[in-house]
Amino acid sequence: MYIAMNRFRILPSKEEEFITLWKNRDSHLNQVEGFKSFNLLKGKINSDYTLYVSHSKWESENHFLNWTKSSAFKKAHKNAGKNKHIYLGHPEFEGFVILDL
Repeated sequence: MYIAMNRFRILPSKEEEFITLWKNRDSHLNQVEGFKSFNLLKGKINSDYTLYVSHSKWESENHFLNWTKSSAFKKAHKNAGKNKHIYLGHPEFEGFVILDL
């Protein structure tokens, strides 16, 4: 299994706009082979930003990488540049392989 996460630093007073974007977004993930689940997490709030993390679970890293090269990925991210005004910097990606212990 594989976890893909993006950290978003959202400017003060833009949190509701960010959440609305995610609520109304058609991610096209349910039609993608290997996709398991998705969560949007809210983290710490400080004077500069509120931290949010997108968290998706995949059957494997290869399934995730295949999605990033797919038409579904392009559709899901087609309007990403229109919302730069709510972010403090670019999203930060982190990927993790789930270990069988």
